[in-house]
Amino acid sequence: MTASERFASHLPYLRRYARILTGSQKSGDAYVRATLEAAIAGGTQLLNSLPPRIALYRLFHVIWSGTSDQRPETEANDARSTPDARLQALTPFDRQALLLTAVEGFSTSEAARILDTDQGNVERGIISSQQAIEAELATEVLIIEDEPIIALDIELLVKELGHSVHGIAATRTEAVALASDRKPGLVLSDIRLADGSSGIDAVRDILGSFDVPVIFITAYPERLLTGQRPEPAYLITKPFSHETVKATIGQALFFHRATKRDVAA
Repeated sequence: MTASERFASHLPYLRRYARILTGSQKSGDAYVRATLEAAIAGGTQLLNSLPPRIALYRLFHVIWSGTSDQRPETEANDARSTPDARLQALTPFDRQALLLTAVEGFSTSEAARILDTDQGNVERGIISSQQAIEAELATEVLIIEDEPIIALDIELLVKELGHSVHGIAATRTEAVALASDRKPGLVLSDIRLADGSSGIDAVRDILGSFDVPVIFITAYPERLLTGQRPEPAYLITKPFSHETVKATIGQALFFHRATKRDVAA
């Protein structure tokens, strides 16, 4: 089996991780491309001694850690509320530890292997990141979800993080109406909605009017992680863990810039 074949199924998820970590799809993809080129060059003990997904992320971090500046790309702005200012409060290691475990689903021991450190350091990095993020970012959240039990679960999670719920919509029409009535600070959206409409279309309509960070929560990630551009930076697969939702909400708000984001077709 070639390196490309061995890692193919993991690449869309590495691209997602790289986009969040670097703050830019262009920059993230450049690191993923360098990682794949190194994997194809092959023959390293690193790739042969680890499970494929861990090996791929570990190789990514070998390349990433070789850069002189590991801060995410952000707009130049000194305001305390900007992502650039917030990012200065987190060390690269703390951010990586949180993303690898809460968003990418690695255990703390697996994350330690990826980051070439011990499990205790990863656990401390996770706690440090969560505390820094949750202290800053209260907002109103629009939930687009047609399953009442799931919508209630998400609502409770949102409130637990200190946010308020702007509203819950079960259809594209309801979602657009709620967003038009009062602009939310974050959108959490399913893909398949109650009347057969699409959460992707609802988000596209909303982003046509104003800029807002969006997280897709879906049982159909293949609809979005196609390997083709554009793709959403924030995607949670159902069934989801509470930790994943909490961490991704923090990351979406943390990295958001006042520029319109692409939405997957």
